[in-house]
Amino acid sequence: MQVPFLDLKAQYKQIEREIVPMVKEAMAAGAFIGGAQVSGFEEEFAEFCDSKFCIGVGSGTDALRFALMAAGIGPGDVVITVPNTFIATTEAISQVGAVPVFVDIDPHTYNMDPGKVTGFLEQKCTIEKTPNQPINQSTNQLINQATKRPVKAIIPVHLYGQPADMDPILDIANTHNLIVIEDACQAHGALYKDKKAGSMGTAGCFSFYPGKNLGAFGEAGALVTQDEEIAHKIRMFRDHGQQQKYFHDIEGYNGRLDAIQAGVLRIKLKQLQSWNQARRQHAADYNELLQEIPGVKLPAESGYAESVYHLYVILADKRDELQKFLQDKGIFTGLHYPLPLHLQKAYAHLGYKQGDFPVTEKAAARLLSLPMFPELTRQQIEYVTDAIKEFMNAK
Repeated sequence: MQVPFLDLKAQYKQIEREIVPMVKEAMAAGAFIGGAQVSGFEEEFAEFCDSKFCIGVGSGTDALRFALMAAGIGPGDVVITVPNTFIATTEAISQVGAVPVFVDIDPHTYNMDPGKVTGFLEQKCTIEKTPNQPINQSTNQLINQATKRPVKAIIPVHLYGQPADMDPILDIANTHNLIVIEDACQAHGALYKDKKAGSMGTAGCFSFYPGKNLGAFGEAGALVTQDEEIAHKIRMFRDHGQQQKYFHDIEGYNGRLDAIQAGVLRIKLKQLQSWNQARRQHAADYNELLQEIPGVKLPAESGYAESVYHLYVILADKRDELQKFLQDKGIFTGLHYPLPLHLQKAYAHLGYKQGDFPVTEKAAARLLSLPMFPELTRQQIEYVTDAIKEFMNAK
């Protein structure tokens, strides 16, 4: 049996009858940029996210960058985030001229640990008040604190489809007058205490990369916000800084959502709740079949959250050997993410070192993403879990 990590063809078959006429209509009309499909999607996705405004953009990275810019984050500012995420989170920070500072993750959810954020801010305050007092912390933090760069924002990442613990993060932000930008690029429709992911911060950022729970047929993204001024600024940033064609109030970017992708997303959005529910059922099946296997730690869903399981990630002993064993049996898996950002060559200049974030590093050495998509069958899940049991019992 072959079990793909993701099966986009199966999803396409469900919606082909709606997709093809939509694309033909757009082609015949020559309606490729903006227009009714984009505005229609923005209205529908804003409503889905319990937000006042949605602005479609070219990618999730665009969404993060524009959100930071609209919130006034710029050169020299510090933005707190986690090292256990895709590089787009920190690329956006760097690209607005700000500096990413990492804090470690919760060992159960792999999301931002609010206590680590508080600890960082307290240490920063201590160094600023007594700069000559030695404190055991990473080189990067010492550099940022010694130069008194202002911390301006926090980007919690709703990793794998489960929201970060937002109440304490928002409380910290309120106490320290910080902006909160939600990286919800893997959490379309996820809930935090009955609140939709993306709806709680200054802005929520989404990617519609094809493999996401809500995926386009190419690159696409969006932001949601309750703030009309933020929405206005982002609309300008995405379209070369213009409100009226050829009249540019500021320099902007080419970061627009195209009409065909918006049309695809509108069709898929109608199915998203049922697809997310299917993912949750698959996660329950995995949990049932993989419980109490030595050497395997299952993902934990917090009581405050309803995950949409963009990814189903286990921690496994002998992870690399297990991945090879599964591949030999026709089971394809993923690694999200094998090398934390603070140890990436791209961020060597920040001065972090091995051991700075032990929870992240320990997880990165063992994480393995199992096949997860709505059309996955119980038979396929049983095949995957039987193979994992076989490997673990033999090792």
